[in-house]
Amino acid sequence: MEQLREGELPRHIGIILDGNRRFGRRRNIEDPRALYALGADKLDELLSWCTTLEIPAITLWVCSTKNLQRPAREVSGILAAIQNKLSQLAVDPLIHQHQVRVRAAGRLDLLPTSTRAAIEAAEEATKEHGTLVLTIAVAYDGREELVDALRSILRKTIDEARNPDAAVDEISTETIAQHLYVPDLPDADLIIRTSGELRLSGFLLWQSAYSEIYFTEIDWPEFRKIDFLRALRAYQRRHRRFGL
Repeated sequence: MEQLREGELPRHIGIILDGNRRFGRRRNIEDPRALYALGADKLDELLSWCTTLEIPAITLWVCSTKNLQRPAREVSGILAAIQNKLSQLAVDPLIHQHQVRVRAAGRLDLLPTSTRAAIEAAEEATKEHGTLVLTIAVAYDGREELVDALRSILRKTIDEARNPDAAVDEISTETIAQHLYVPDLPDADLIIRTSGELRLSGFLLWQSAYSEIYFTEIDWPEFRKIDFLRALRAYQRRHRRFGL
């Protein structure tokens, strides 16, 4: 920890929470609710590590739109874990003590009413916080985020009664960035994927153009503080050129 404090730390870390099912198969955990609850509980430790190091923003990919197409029993387990954890975060004294702001990003309209209510409650309870911004990417897909951004730009142009040429001229890197799900977040400096898969699968597709990527074999429910610190150490050892 002390060594890491001497170097530059990422402003925004994205984490793909992968490996829950692999972990469950090894431990003979067959109940999806119990399995995904273990993964959700790991968030408490992660937030503790981030607040200690004063990381200002983390985004966790907890559920993609494709995940919602899995068998109903598994989807129910995923959504129950998300809903329960968000409900806990809304009233957790440590969340308020450390000034953690909770937000969600994705096609939230695809979620059940109860899950959306838990999201809204957590967002409302923490909206005045800002020391650490925790974004939960749920029902999220990076390509769909870009599609939604372009649709938002077009709707804005139509609402302003401007002609089609104006809509074309409106498209730029700046305007697309302004219409992403969470436009005020900085691009991700570091993206971590657990479970050994060597791909981003569309996570933060726009925001990851110059991200440093770190893959670990550890499944998410077993992700430890030392694994997190190793990812940060690897980040600090890289020379970021941003295409220059």
